[in-house]
Amino acid sequence: MHHYKTKTTWTGNRGQGTLDYISYDRNHEIAIDGKQTLYCSSDPAFRGDKTRQNPEELLVASLSSCHMLWYLHLCAVNGIVVTEYVDEASGVMEENNDGSGQFTEVTLHPVVTVDKEEMTEKANALHHEANKMCFIARSVKFPVHHKPKVLVAKSTAV
Repeated sequence: MHHYKTKTTWTGNRGQGTLDYISYDRNHEIAIDGKQTLYCSSDPAFRGDKTRQNPEELLVASLSSCHMLWYLHLCAVNGIVVTEYVDEASGVMEENNDGSGQFTEVTLHPVVTVDKEEMTEKANALHHEANKMCFIARSVKFPVHHKPKVLVAKSTAV
């Protein structure tokens, strides 16, 4: 069993608390012992500060990060040498008439550079395995899609 603790503190009281919907900021801090504090807010569509991370972005980032870490692990144990990895992940959240909402999907777009041409097929296949192993993807109730691209590193031989 692994346990995780965070502390979330609302910092958006302008002096009137939640007197009404527009009387307070959505700003808050997420603290994790021994780590840099995250300064967050809600999505700007919900009166949040656009310069701060919001929970929806952090969820997409968590899925992307978890997938990458599992993918790199699987590549390492399968003899696939990855030299670069970049993912521009995106998520879709649907808002309901009552103001609630839910994510309907997240799509990862990893661009992976491998050392040799013969590694590309296995490198592509390992994305499927990484998705099956990712703790975060296994915990959400919406699909996490993958649209990977594998490149081969340019030879630096002279």
